[in-house]
Amino acid sequence: MLAKLKEQLLSGSAEEYLQGLFDRIEHSKLNAFNALARESAVSRAREFDRQLWGGALAGVPIAIKDGISTRGIETTCSSRILRGYIPPYDAHVIERLKAEGAIIMGKTNMDEFAMGTSTETSCFGPTRNPWDLDRVPGGSSGGSAAAVAGGEAPCALGSDTGGSVRCPASFCGVVGLKPTYGLVSRYGLISYANSLEQIGPLTTTVEDTALLLDVISGHDPRDTTSLEKDSYLNLEEGVCGLKIGVPDEYFGEGVDPLVEKSVWEAISRMEELGASWQKVSLPHTRYALASYYIIAMSEASSNLARFDGLRYGHREAEDQDWHTTFSEVRAAGFGKEVQRRVLLGTYALSAGYYGRYYLKALKVRTLIKEDFQRAFQEVDLIASPTMPFPAFKIGERIADPLTLYMADVFTVPINLAGVPAISLPCGFSQGLPIGLQLIASHFQERLMLRAALAYEEATPYHLQTPEVAA
Repeated sequence: MLAKLKEQLLSGSAEEYLQGLFDRIEHSKLNAFNALARESAVSRAREFDRQLWGGALAGVPIAIKDGISTRGIETTCSSRILRGYIPPYDAHVIERLKAEGAIIMGKTNMDEFAMGTSTETSCFGPTRNPWDLDRVPGGSSGGSAAAVAGGEAPCALGSDTGGSVRCPASFCGVVGLKPTYGLVSRYGLISYANSLEQIGPLTTTVEDTALLLDVISGHDPRDTTSLEKDSYLNLEEGVCGLKIGVPDEYFGEGVDPLVEKSVWEAISRMEELGASWQKVSLPHTRYALASYYIIAMSEASSNLARFDGLRYGHREAEDQDWHTTFSEVRAAGFGKEVQRRVLLGTYALSAGYYGRYYLKALKVRTLIKEDFQRAFQEVDLIASPTMPFPAFKIGERIADPLTLYMADVFTVPINLAGVPAISLPCGFSQGLPIGLQLIASHFQERLMLRAALAYEEATPYHLQTPEVAA
């Protein structure tokens, strides 16, 4: 789609196309955007129409999750504590996008500081799912996924700490990829949990996801965890001869029957295309959620300590002693979910509990990583549901954090292991999209994308769009 759009823009008007998107957003009920960069985006589109510059994304508008720094565009992480913050620099991925001719159109809604599975914790209010406005779009990159699914942006970037790209991709019926840890620079991504998060693309097709990944990936000297990349273009090799692992731990109890049926049908379809499948075991999956939330909350406690109203963030009108000011600033600036996670993370890191919780969680993380390493000695890819059920209703789970956290059961192990995974549409349940998750070994994105493309081309699900996008 992006390749065709690029051709249309070269022969037509980027400004006219962009204005159409902005008009659509202004009349939208999705609440997918926190801020629109209308003036700068239109100016850049006019410049493109005059000069017709080159680049892989020449003239293509893109929406950016509100946790990724964009020079001159307000970046809030959907939190009151960062309202009014305008970064003086671009994240590495934004630099890459601009270098390839893309136009930054605005910042998308998200769970506050990426802490959530539903985009309900945003200070801007919840984003709505384009397939059913009473349901969540997933989180935390819900605004990015809803914008793409709802026809308000041709592509978007999100970030994935425990499923925050793949969950909304599944719920909104689009393609979302979480890269191998280190493949995409985190410079300019406002940190939640450094050892887990990666920036990833959200698009309507696998080919578009591959193109965006090709643009944003690669080494950045400002992020010492980043590495060189492969090429993710020309993925026509198919799945013939590939071995797909199916873990029992990702099926059965807690999984919606229609979700399980759709994923098995997807596995059977890939078998028809020439792949084979076999059972694999990931025995430490049962401990993944507990390990993930201890590690993520502990890192959040450390990372968010900077937002105290003194160095960064919201500041109350009158200062008192340091402890009182610090407490009041954070109580007023952070929402309930962020406060909960910071408190739990601080507790896990405190004297007497560090070894009992945080260090034990790190040991479990190692076991989970070893599970994947053993599995990938037998198979090329692992297939599973992305989410155990379709999108739930707004307000249905937000009052019960444990129930909400359980939704991440099939996505958080991937972040703990640092391996890549992609979610793509594989069916519907009562009109709501279902996501197939394909998981690969470290830096095997090309193999994963190749299989995803073969499946996508053999099925019709990516061609279906919600009525709001019609």
